[in-house]
Amino acid sequence: MSESLRLDAVRIALAGRVLIPALDVVVAPGECVTLMGPSGCGKSTLLAFISGTLDHAFAASGRVFVGGVDITGFAPERRRAGILFQDDLLFPHLTVGGNLGFALKAGVGDRALRRARIEEALAEGELAGFADRDPATLSGGQRSRVALLRTLLADPKVLLLDEPFNRLDAQLRGDFRRFVFEHAAERGLPVLLVTHDEADAPAGGRVMRLPEFR
Repeated sequence: MSESLRLDAVRIALAGRVLIPALDVVVAPGECVTLMGPSGCGKSTLLAFISGTLDHAFAASGRVFVGGVDITGFAPERRRAGILFQDDLLFPHLTVGGNLGFALKAGVGDRALRRARIEEALAEGELAGFADRDPATLSGGQRSRVALLRTLLADPKVLLLDEPFNRLDAQLRGDFRRFVFEHAAERGLPVLLVTHDEADAPAGGRVMRLPEFR
């Protein structure tokens, strides 16, 4: 069942300087909310707080709810927050299939079933037959798709996007944006995108500018 993401009075500061001041937002299942702001305003820091990876140098308060469950105190691996970064972060020592298999939980079937899940994901990403390829042989757009497929195979409840379109050229950028948003909507995932480029926001979606909260 699809679930919403809710931030309740989330406030983040560093060395006494407030980056995120008492932010309240609800992202519905299948919805993408875009947070915009210049570099250094706390966009990526907010995603780190949601995913449970915020550096202890930051002072943070407020709560994060997924489907009505307060996950603020959960360890990162229990939060089921999938995240995509500017870099695809594929493991260079693993094949494309190995990268995708890394996301599957240990108890997901036998070797044949796991291979079938990987092949199914690759076909969905128009990468059929790529399981044994070295990631170094892929184009930038192909690597980005593999990174998203790996994230989705981990069965997240929330998708966090940390400017993942930034390093792609104009054509690839548009194609990958559509690929990401279509797959997130199909799964009913609440999506929180942080960016400084308004063109990255999906058409008709909510856009919130961090300076408005200061």
